[in-house]
Amino acid sequence: MSAAAVEGPYAHGREPLTLLEQADQLMKQLPGHRVEILGGVLTVTPPPDPAHAKGLSRLRRPFVAAGLDGGRTEVLEGLGLWLPDGPEDFAVPDLSVVDADFEDHVIEYGCCDPAVFRMVLEVTSTNYTNDLRTKVTAYGAAKVPVYVIVDRRHERLHVLTEPMVDDYAVHRIHVAGEKVTLPESIGAEVTLDVGQVLDDARPRAPRP
Repeated sequence: MSAAAVEGPYAHGREPLTLLEQADQLMKQLPGHRVEILGGVLTVTPPPDPAHAKGLSRLRRPFVAAGLDGGRTEVLEGLGLWLPDGPEDFAVPDLSVVDADFEDHVIEYGCCDPAVFRMVLEVTSTNYTNDLRTKVTAYGAAKVPVYVIVDRRHERLHVLTEPMVDDYAVHRIHVAGEKVTLPESIGAEVTLDVGQVLDDARPRAPRP
């Protein structure tokens, strides 16, 4: 899911709030929104549109069917990932495959050590460049092994592997008609039908 930058609130006559304190305030003021700090920038994402919610729900199914939800791994939505590229940076991927002991690896602010993440997945929204650029840098720096992007604007599925300092060495783009098998490093063999994934997440035209 994508997000837009937000100016942080400051209390008059007091020390400026930290970014985490600002994030906490925004979470309380804007229930249902997703708050993240990426590259030292506070971002807020509106609640998902219906197609985004449906697409994400259906995307979860092949991971569960492959046996990744329970046992050695879990398939989770909205789990915070503590980022190493800033003192207060964190992201909240739409979907993650994580080690089963992830609760033993909370670093700060309810966010887990990136080492427990085997895969993160984002379904793009209005500010799609955040998922296609900012989070590529963030997740690459965090050494998340696999990053999957459902790019609704360009009708493509991106699979990024082999994380580097601030990027991924391998970035493959897939289109409708293809089937993509994700790396077995996530814990099981999962094959995605690109056309079905894109169709499930595609916004429907409003009724007249």
